[in-house]
Amino acid sequence: MNDENTTIETREEVMFFDTDIGGVVHNIAYLRMIETARTRLAAKLGMKLRDMAQTQVYPVVVRTEIDYRKPATLGDELVITGRLDSVERVRFWCAFEVRRAGEETVLITCRQSLALVQMPQGKPMRLPEDWMMKYKHLFLKKR
Repeated sequence: MNDENTTIETREEVMFFDTDIGGVVHNIAYLRMIETARTRLAAKLGMKLRDMAQTQVYPVVVRTEIDYRKPATLGDELVITGRLDSVERVRFWCAFEVRRAGEETVLITCRQSLALVQMPQGKPMRLPEDWMMKYKHLFLKKR
C-alpha cells in the first residue's frame, strides 16, 4: 500500500465498547474502524463529506469481504491502512489492513466494492471522468 494519492492510514485505540465479554474486538467494531478509514480515503479521492451533502452523491458500499486472521484486544493501538484497489466504470474497490501499531502481523484484511449513488433517487452513477486518467493503473476492464 504505497501510492500516496490513493492510500490512507488511521489509528484507533481499542475501547471497552469495541470488545466482547472475552476482551476481544467484536467483528462489528472492525467495520466501524474501516468505515472511518474509508471516509478519510474518500475525502482524499475528492469525495469530501460536505461536498457529498451538497451534491447528494455518495459512495455506497455494495459488497464487503473481510478475513479475521488474529484478534485485537482491549487497549491495543491499531493502525488501519486503506487504499484504492481497483476502478471500473461504475464501481471501485478499496482494500484495508488492520495491524497493531509497531507490528507487521496483519490482523484483518478487508475489501469493499462501492458505487456512486445519486440520492434521494438512489440512482447509480458512473465514476468521474477524470478517474479513468488519474487511476488508469487501477482501471479494470469488464470481463
